[in-house]
Amino acid sequence: MRALQHLALAALLGLLTACATHTPQEQLQGDADPKRWQAHSQQIKTINAWQISGKLGVRTPAESGSATLFWLQRNDYFDIRLAGPLGQGAARLHGHRQQVTLELANQGQFSAASPEALLEERLGWRLPVSHLLWWIRGLPAPDSPSQLTLDSDSRLSQLRQDGWDIRYTRYQPSELGDLPARLTLSGHDLNITLVVKEWQPRLLGR
Repeated sequence: MRALQHLALAALLGLLTACATHTPQEQLQGDADPKRWQAHSQQIKTINAWQISGKLGVRTPAESGSATLFWLQRNDYFDIRLAGPLGQGAARLHGHRQQVTLELANQGQFSAASPEALLEERLGWRLPVSHLLWWIRGLPAPDSPSQLTLDSDSRLSQLRQDGWDIRYTRYQPSELGDLPARLTLSGHDLNITLVVKEWQPRLLGR
């Protein structure tokens, strides 16, 4: 179970990718309307802060577990909390691009200059950043090629990027656009389910 907790924390560290400014390398599949997708994605990209409450599930070939999730984002500052993660107590991950701190119940507090460094320190190996900061908003990460399948409302229904298959099965409306309410991520012998019960998106500095 401890190994599964580490995998969940590794997945959460992937949430912390800073918003890149590279040109998207998107390949639309099916009968998608490029203009409608561009309008939707440009609107969602303006969201630079949010508060999310929901549930995180993690499954490997050997184990599975879940935890409640609270995620506060303010530009590049984040505060992500898990309650009862995979039967291992509580965890809190917070910081920004230059400093990341991980607090584990009954284990202490650990800090590093980057999510990658913290992963290497706590797990002993490095993981590629998984772009979940973008994926949670229903967007492909802009710095690597992606294959997009859209639904009838020109939102992502499936995304393939960097060896991951992301499926969006439910959205919820907000005043800033439709945002994912349920998504599943599969790849690298790991399956992650994110269920967002409440989205509170914000536009800071506008």
